[in-house]
Amino acid sequence: MTSIDFYLLSDPAEPADRVACRLAEKIYRLGHRVYLLVADRQQAEQLDQLLWTFSQGSFVPHEINGTDAPICIGDGEPPEGFVDVMVNLAGEVPGFFSRFDRVAELVGASEDAKQAGRERYRFYRDRGYALNTHNL
Repeated sequence: MTSIDFYLLSDPAEPADRVACRLAEKIYRLGHRVYLLVADRQQAEQLDQLLWTFSQGSFVPHEINGTDAPICIGDGEPPEGFVDVMVNLAGEVPGFFSRFDRVAELVGASEDAKQAGRERYRFYRDRGYALNTHNL
C-alpha cells in the first residue's frame, strides 16, 4: 500500500517548488526515481528551471514528460517506470497516486494551501492509507 508523507511548510517565504527540488534531490541520491506532479505546463517549466539553479553545485538530472532521466516533471499521468516516489505539487490528489510506493504531499504556509492540504489528508485517511506528517 502507498505510504503518504505530508510536508508542512512553516515559512511563507519558502515556496513549495524550492522544497520539492530539495526533496527530489534527496530521493534521487537515495537511488529512487521521482515523478514531480505539477498543475500545468507553466509550472512544469518553472520547476524545470528551478531544478538547474536551486542549489549551487548540485546536479539533479530531470526532464519534462520524459522517461530517460530519473526525475520527471509532468502535469498528467506519469510515464512507464515511474512507481517509486511522486511529489505532488498539483494541489489535488491524482487518480493514479496508488501506483507509487510513496507520495509526498507538500502543504504551503498560506491558509488556502493549508485548507487544500487538510482536504487531501482527509482523502487519504478516509481510504485507510498510512499517513506521516513532517513539519519543516
